[in-house]
Amino acid sequence: MDHYLKELAPEQLVINGYDLWPIERYNVAPTTRVEIIRPTETGLSVDKVRWGWAPFWAQGKRPAPINARVETVMTGKFFKELWPHGRALAPANGWFEWVKDPDDPKKKQPYFIRLKSQKPMFFAALAQVHAGLQPHEGDGFVIITAASDQGMVDIHDRRPLVSAQNWRASGQTHPLPHRAPQR
Repeated sequence: MDHYLKELAPEQLVINGYDLWPIERYNVAPTTRVEIIRPTETGLSVDKVRWGWAPFWAQGKRPAPINARVETVMTGKFFKELWPHGRALAPANGWFEWVKDPDDPKKKQPYFIRLKSQKPMFFAALAQVHAGLQPHEGDGFVIITAASDQGMVDIHDRRPLVSAQNWRASGQTHPLPHRAPQR
């Protein structure tokens, strides 16, 4: 988490602890508890939260969604209780897209997508986090996604919304789609 925080906000106060050791796997699956970064009144908070979230009225009906579409996240009722106060960032080195083999649809080829510079990236996210050291049953987060463009469409029609520096630093309430910098 240190290298993410140094990239994001080297002079920002972090108000709680975080794991000093990285996750010991290359891929994070839905329902895994991972660290996210969220703004608070007194600084940044790093919280370990489950990837996937559903409002109380939808829990148990189907698996909790892991993504929210940027086109509808502010207007739909599903994420209403998270918007805009549940804004968060999910730090990552990149993400995997799995493409079906045209000769055998049961086989999939993973593609790891990252910045050219290999610097950390931050996915726009929405989270529900309760205070305390123990995980709360209703806590979780979703990654905000946008339509793919610029050569990504042949791999997948959606992609994580890589947060632009000005959205992280400001009080903007709209998750405007910004292209990741070509670093």
